[in-house]
Amino acid sequence: MTRIAPLAMALLLLAGPAIADDSAPPEIASVQSDFAWTPKDGDEIAFDVLRKGKPFGSHSVTFKVAPDGTLTATTDVRLKAGLGPITLFHYALDASETWKDGALVALKGAVDDDGKDGSVTARADGEALAVAGTEYSGQVSRDILPASHWNVAQTRATELLSTEDGEIIKVKVSDKGQDTVMVAGKRVEATRYLMDSDIDVDLWYDAEGRWVKLAFVARGQQIDYVLARPY
Repeated sequence: MTRIAPLAMALLLLAGPAIADDSAPPEIASVQSDFAWTPKDGDEIAFDVLRKGKPFGSHSVTFKVAPDGTLTATTDVRLKAGLGPITLFHYALDASETWKDGALVALKGAVDDDGKDGSVTARADGEALAVAGTEYSGQVSRDILPASHWNVAQTRATELLSTEDGEIIKVKVSDKGQDTVMVAGKRVEATRYLMDSDIDVDLWYDAEGRWVKLAFVARGQQIDYVLARPY
């Protein structure tokens, strides 16, 4: 079964703008070449995850940029739902992407999806990525993007690489126009995209290409990503 977000199918059991840094290395800028924003060393995207309006966990992506321009994007997701002291559902994802000269050169991910484990590693192999995952192993195009959502270029993608288990996720993305989202109490103009797969996911990116919101419905439960602070 296809998963669209790093946690979306797991949930079937039950994302303010900073000033763009024009000095960012050109090899990193090419990751999102159509937009002004590029990840800088120390940047962090930190979402509070809500389920039916109540705290459900957190999802963060942190960035490190090495002196040679190599970008590392590290994803950390922690979700938990329960009844009093009893945990009824838990989800944990740790993933790391390595980008060099605007291309994905390595990926490593591991997930605990309510007791079901998955993992993936990928590494550049000539003009391809060699993927070894619990759901897929083989070679894929170097142009494929991880399903980590921080890179707005995925709004033009037709397939994504799962950071949970290596699955190749087929997607159809449509532009739903301008919208206003709240970021740390401030209104931010953003473009909403609908990413259509087994679960329909709405994603919002601001004018500079920063990921500012995510929302979807799983088994009648509304899941919302709310930025904990601007970046």
